[in-house]
Amino acid sequence: MTSLGDEIYLLREKEGVDEVEVYDVVSYRLLCCLTVPKVRSFTDMTSCKHFLCLYIADPDVECIHRVDLGVQGNSTKWPVKDRPCGLSVNAAHNLMVTCDRVRKIKEFSPHGNLLREVTLPDDVINPWHAIQLTNGQFVVCHGGPGDQVNRVCMVSEDGGHIINSHGGQPGSNIGQYNGPIHLAVDDDEFVFVVNFYNRQVTLLSPTLDYIRPVVASDQLKGEPERLCLDVQRRHLYVTQNQHRDGKDTAGRVVVITL
Repeated sequence: MTSLGDEIYLLREKEGVDEVEVYDVVSYRLLCCLTVPKVRSFTDMTSCKHFLCLYIADPDVECIHRVDLGVQGNSTKWPVKDRPCGLSVNAAHNLMVTCDRVRKIKEFSPHGNLLREVTLPDDVINPWHAIQLTNGQFVVCHGGPGDQVNRVCMVSEDGGHIINSHGGQPGSNIGQYNGPIHLAVDDDEFVFVVNFYNRQVTLLSPTLDYIRPVVASDQLKGEPERLCLDVQRRHLYVTQNQHRDGKDTAGRVVVITL
């Protein structure tokens, strides 16, 4: 999910449905649905307030869908040529695409031109999401089931080395992660981290020091998957899904006032 202006945009996984649900940011009332043709699947969505558009990552066909909100939901797409996982928009209004299988961050112009590729260090295995900070460095979360390291890293602008990190061996204790899969960063560069299997959202300082859990497991009825931070309203939106027999059976959005 993502927010833009007075609206919240939500991708809901339904078989045969290729729509983005649009909700009012105050009443949470469903306003309309935007059709996105030929979406095969999705892993993430983000928005750009400068160009008034949405970006959707489609891993099945390894592409990005762009939905322009100012022209009646006009949709275009372009290839990534690797499986896209997490999305974010940087200060230059370019789209940053995290590609987990090849350990790369790809930077695209708003119209789909590949500007550069950043290869992450060898020990950053299965990167799920990356956000570029104002100083050019990246915050990256990585690691999943079976990986020896689950953590959040601060990576240099060229991707060559790790500056700071938080986490390590997977686990459920304070300072540990078990599936850190999505991030949000506020204007002061505090970092919010989805801790999937531990059912938590953790807050870290700008230097990746542990501060506290923002969302505890007893506040959730399923596994948290994606974050959206509304800095203006000081709201953190957390999507969560309940799973059974390998399928999502129910989902909802938890709204946290910061």
